[in-house]
Amino acid sequence: MDIVTVHNLKKYFGKGDSLVKALDGIDLAIEKGKFTAIIGASGSGKTTLLNMIGGMDIPDEGEIIVDGVNLRGLKEKELAVFRRSKVGFIYQNFNLVPTLTVKENILFPLSLAGSTPDGVFFDEIMELLHLHDRLNAYPGELSGGGQQRVAIARALIAKPSILLADEPTGNLDSKTGQNVLGLLKLSVETYHQTLVMITHNLELAQMADRVIRIEDGRLHD
Repeated sequence: MDIVTVHNLKKYFGKGDSLVKALDGIDLAIEKGKFTAIIGASGSGKTTLLNMIGGMDIPDEGEIIVDGVNLRGLKEKELAVFRRSKVGFIYQNFNLVPTLTVKENILFPLSLAGSTPDGVFFDEIMELLHLHDRLNAYPGELSGGGQQRVAIARALIAKPSILLADEPTGNLDSKTGQNVLGLLKLSVETYHQTLVMITHNLELAQMADRVIRIEDGRLHD
């Protein structure tokens, strides 16, 4: 069963001789419960594609359906609700709030939605990601790997339909990156999540169930 369906997706920037075809007619189906890695060089279109799937950017043409929601024509408020309820984002630079504790950062998406956390689920995530003893710490007191574990927990806490990871190990050393990706893969398997990760690291991409290459705005499976 596919959780993401993309048809004839196009996104262009500039005009004339400076025209850049970031996405040039993308067709893609992503299976639910699988880990899909999208690889490509800088400027290949992979971040643009991830932002489209996450409702962060609007295509010039084409259709995107995520977990039964057709994103075409949705207003900004509707897209905000979609992102909050359906998507967990994990970024290269962690995007943690430095003035909030680890616990407050993790629960931040639920606070925005006015939702009450599932205490049992919260404890499970803390156990899985080894964060129980750091809940009252601030992001600046953690290592890069520790901050990324907090970012993963924050992405998982709202039980999203899909996790989108943008170079999640890009700011980490090789060993820490492998450890973090291993934890991310374990969390996806534990909670039957769907993960789409973009990366330029071929070694890390091999941990995925499926690897897709994007080049000049076109996919090569």
